[in-house]
Amino acid sequence: MITLPSPAVQTPRRFGVDASHDHYKWWALSCTSLGMLLATINSGTLIIALPDLERHLHTSLLTLVWVILVYMIASTVLVLSAGRLSDQFGRKNAYIGGFLVFAAASLGAGFSGNGTELILWRILQGLGGSFLFANAAAIVTDAFPREQLGVAMGTNTMVAAVGLVIGPVLGGALVDISWHWVFWFNVPFSLVGSAWAFAVLRELSGRSSETAFDALGTITFVIGLTGLVLGISKGGIEGWNGGLVIGSLIAAAIFLPLFVVIESRHRQPMLDLSIFNSRLFSAAAAASFLNGLARFSLMFVFVFYFQGVQGDTPITAGIKLAPLALGMLIASPLAGRYADRNGSRSLASIGMLAMALGMALMTTLQRDTSYLWPGLYQLITGLGSGIFLSPNTAAMMGSVAPHRRGIASGARILVQNTGAVLSIAFVMAIVTSAVPKSVLFNVFSGLGDRITTAQLVPFLDNMHTALWCLAAVAVLGAVVSFVRPKHAVHGAGLEAPAAKPRESAVA
Repeated sequence: MITLPSPAVQTPRRFGVDASHDHYKWWALSCTSLGMLLATINSGTLIIALPDLERHLHTSLLTLVWVILVYMIASTVLVLSAGRLSDQFGRKNAYIGGFLVFAAASLGAGFSGNGTELILWRILQGLGGSFLFANAAAIVTDAFPREQLGVAMGTNTMVAAVGLVIGPVLGGALVDISWHWVFWFNVPFSLVGSAWAFAVLRELSGRSSETAFDALGTITFVIGLTGLVLGISKGGIEGWNGGLVIGSLIAAAIFLPLFVVIESRHRQPMLDLSIFNSRLFSAAAAASFLNGLARFSLMFVFVFYFQGVQGDTPITAGIKLAPLALGMLIASPLAGRYADRNGSRSLASIGMLAMALGMALMTTLQRDTSYLWPGLYQLITGLGSGIFLSPNTAAMMGSVAPHRRGIASGARILVQNTGAVLSIAFVMAIVTSAVPKSVLFNVFSGLGDRITTAQLVPFLDNMHTALWCLAAVAVLGAVVSFVRPKHAVHGAGLEAPAAKPRESAVA
């Protein structure tokens, strides 16, 4: 009898490519780009909808500001814990989970009946966002060799810029349907992102052996940062003599230094301060904080300038915000490629100076200024931001060991988002100072046709003061970027180390 050989058992073909394949890095980049696109579209759609939310949910100005701030505080506070958990249990699962939590929170936010409910759903959105933010840069850094890291970060920044272009315009269109869709739009987007990440991502880095959770550090940071932001935002809008304002600032003065002390002594801290022993990482982190402080409130300010001062509709205001993101879209990939070949220090400094120039020019804007000028000034600022972001991110992430990139990515987001949170609180405190409540209500509700030019003078003067302050912060960021150590590059005449070996996949 002739025995025929049994057919070979075929393993199911996986979508995408194996982690060892040279093209895997581009598949990984597509996943992180989807996350960046979701985050920035969500930011733009919500900001453009703020005046509409104030009218329909009957919120106070402070509640409206906190709809933005509470998401940023939640994602900022939790991003380090998310990065540590991702290092322990795998970045792929954490990234997928971030998408799913974000989808659930967005669905709930669209059903909110008042400002308080919306703020609670935004906290849950921040939890999902923290896992996306903590893992995006780490996944890219795992997948790409060091000499291509600037291009990869530049691509992510470029995609973020596309989201910033789309977000306000889409937000204006969605508001015309109903404000609920500003949140519900995120649900299918998040589900597609989670499915794509499940299909194509592979685990490249080793698992960290550190398993402890720094509850005390997390709690002190939550109390300290929330106290600082609440004190600044509430004090600027409602006055600095209130008990809650004074108590919040005192809490910040106590708990933020206490957080640093706890982290310096904890065996496995939430924020591993040893990561800042690298002069390159610590200086680039400081520059990232200053960039967030200088940049983030700009879109917030211009939404109310276009809708509340110049009387534009939400969709028109969204279109008018496009140059800020277009500048980032143009500059980021070019800056990333240049940084890979020539280093990032000078480029980061030039980017911050360009931002300062754009903001200084914005102080000339008045109610009847032709759109040519705010459009041009936004473009200059966006170009500067794009020139800064991808080289600075590549310098930070390329300076740490592979198994610590989750923590490093979390630290990067923490310092940048802390700057962004303070940016909105700080600018709101300046812009609302000594402006009559009726004028503020009409400006922040997008009812510019109810305000005379004379009534707007205090608001515009405050806006110009805030822009001068932001420009000064950007100049300081340029100085910090210039004095930091050079970013080692591949084959460009700087102190170039051996090329980073590709990590093997961990089952």
